[in-house]
Amino acid sequence: MMKLQKSKDDDQPIVSVEELRAEKLASLGGQLWAKRTEQGLSLDEMVVLTMISRRLLQAIEEGNLDDLPEPIYLRGLIRQFADALGLDGAEFAKSFPVGSNRVNLTPGWKPTPFGQLLRPFHLYVLYIAVIVCSVSGLSKLLNNAAIEAKNSQSTEKAEIKPKQTQPELQPVSNISSNGQAVQIGVTLKEKSWIRVVADGKTQFEGELPQGTQRTWKAQDQLTVRAGNAGGVFVSVNKEQAKPMGDPGKVKEVIVAAKPGT
Repeated sequence: MMKLQKSKDDDQPIVSVEELRAEKLASLGGQLWAKRTEQGLSLDEMVVLTMISRRLLQAIEEGNLDDLPEPIYLRGLIRQFADALGLDGAEFAKSFPVGSNRVNLTPGWKPTPFGQLLRPFHLYVLYIAVIVCSVSGLSKLLNNAAIEAKNSQSTEKAEIKPKQTQPELQPVSNISSNGQAVQIGVTLKEKSWIRVVADGKTQFEGELPQGTQRTWKAQDQLTVRAGNAGGVFVSVNKEQAKPMGDPGKVKEVIVAAKPGT
């Protein structure tokens, strides 16, 4: 039962605002429940239609003020609930009192400078929009930071990676053969890459293992290039073999025949 008070000015009873809200919410919630069940809609389906949580919708239908927000916001939720069921939400919800002292049945909305009504539902939508924009902006900021960090790590790795240098080529040695033809014998004390050119044509190019012995001949000129000059011994026209150069160095030797007398 509602508590009634005597007014100082007259003997008319004054209804407590809180009690009137509870009574009015129970009436409105019952009507919304009846309309929803009449249309065969579940609370979960109403969540999709109204974008209001299931807990709040259920509290409205059950008339539970303790689980609902401030009256000014609650009226907006009731209106949104009614609109989703095909009712005139503004007309339906305006009977719910939002005043703090006495019952005020006149609409509590004030016109904006643009002649439109500013309702709690609009504030609710604006609040959601602000949250979405904030989350989106933060996500983009974190993605950009992650990309920059990844690029920075890639740059550091590229700077740390040692530069590959070409092997140093030692001066070319020119040897004259005493005979008309040219013959070179090659003995490998260590494995090495070898290229042999005889009279302008490549006779061999590749890596030879340690212990290999090979011989090449040419009429005018032979060119031998080794990647590990210290491990390659060269003999010209069966003379004593000598190392081409320093270990680990690239060296090229050119042997040319002398004109006959």
